[in-house]
Amino acid sequence: MGMPILIGLLLVAVVLGFIISRQPDTFRVTRTIITHAQPFAVFSVVSDLQRWNDWSPWAKLDPNAKYAFEGPAAGVGAVFKWSGNKNVGEGKMTITETQSPNLVRIKLEFLRPFKAVTDVEFSFRPETSGTLVSWSMYGKNTFISKAMNLVMNCDKMVGGQFEQGLTALRDIVEKPPAA
Repeated sequence: MGMPILIGLLLVAVVLGFIISRQPDTFRVTRTIITHAQPFAVFSVVSDLQRWNDWSPWAKLDPNAKYAFEGPAAGVGAVFKWSGNKNVGEGKMTITETQSPNLVRIKLEFLRPFKAVTDVEFSFRPETSGTLVSWSMYGKNTFISKAMNLVMNCDKMVGGQFEQGLTALRDIVEKPPAA
């Protein structure tokens, strides 16, 4: 009776491995919002990592998280590090490219609860009513991330947080300057 169970388990493992290997090699999550602010106003806030927690949906998940900044305050080379509870984990963001006032690219490195590196991109396109702001995260799926995609959807998991962040960002850039 032991051999048929072992063969059955092996067959399940092979089928599962095949299903996992057929998952997409890359992922991309994108959300957009229109703000009445001009592109440079939005670009200025996003390219300043020291303002990240003003609008980030993750900042509210752990009020006791620790933060550190390196390099310039804003623009290429600016670094934002965080370490917090299980809801925010630990990681680092580095601005790798800016094209004022249209684009900010960031290398996002997760250290905890799992290690991963992804790319983040913010684009700002002028519209008649203001600016179309797009927030994207994209990267390669490893075998482990492909397996995780079978039980949780990255787009659904992160997309809602992107929407919250974009709404908070819009509220900041549309607020009139303090007198």
